[in-house]
Amino acid sequence: MGAISEFLASVPRRADGKRNWPPELKARIVAETLLEGETVKAVARRYELIPSTVSDWRRLARQGKLVLPNLEGIDFVPLEIEAPAPVPQPFAVTSSGMIDVIKGDVTVRLDAATPATRIAEIAKALSR
Repeated sequence: MGAISEFLASVPRRADGKRNWPPELKARIVAETLLEGETVKAVARRYELIPSTVSDWRRLARQGKLVLPNLEGIDFVPLEIEAPAPVPQPFAVTSSGMIDVIKGDVTVRLDAATPATRIAEIAKALSR
């Protein structure tokens, strides 16, 4: 623990007395939490940090705001990306400007400007 204490003494401090962690050091600490068998709590304790601070830095790394170094022993989970589901296209409006509502052998032809509520009423009446 002596080496860590000496190391921590070299981390610059702000005017309020808190350590001013350089981004490279934050990234290294976050990377250590990704080593097999390590926990955020254990790494935070080793660097005399509170775990929520390390968790905040991990969030920055996930957002791409903190670039992690490659440490031996870090394993990444394979990622599979599925193709997006096709988005249904809306029906094209016919050039005739007419809407046909068909039920069995009955066809009701309406102007394309007919309000949707009226079309719904007619469709409901045909389904009886």
